[in-house]
Amino acid sequence: MRIRDVVAAKSEQKVITVSPSATVRDLLGLLAEHNVGALVVSGDGAAVDGIVSERDVVRRLHGDTDLLGATVDSIMTTDVHTCTPDDQLDALMSLMTQRRIRHVPVCEQDRLVGIVSIGDVVKHKIDALQFERDQLDSYVHQS
Repeated sequence: MRIRDVVAAKSEQKVITVSPSATVRDLLGLLAEHNVGALVVSGDGAAVDGIVSERDVVRRLHGDTDLLGATVDSIMTTDVHTCTPDDQLDALMSLMTQRRIRHVPVCEQDRLVGIVSIGDVVKHKIDALQFERDQLDSYVHQS
């Protein structure tokens, strides 16, 4: 299985981004509005400047009560692991497990084309297993 299969199966393929100069308060509004756990940080909507998650906010909020007025670039992760649509799903699962990351931007020729969450990966794997089970069940009951 390839990453492009996971992205294609998503009900919403548009990637919501946030500007590095947006405030953390704006970030929280976008996370809530789109019901997502992380956003790609991008100045132009195509390049990946960073990624920021609910965890990033919570970890910083604990020590900084003025965080809501700070800019996103002050809390974003800049060492972003990305994948391409042609990458193998198993390789991405391994990366997510080893690096303990839940969201991976999908880029093609340095342009953002999607994002894959751990939930997307789990759903895709469950769907594939259910399909295989149904095929085996049908085969067994045909005989």
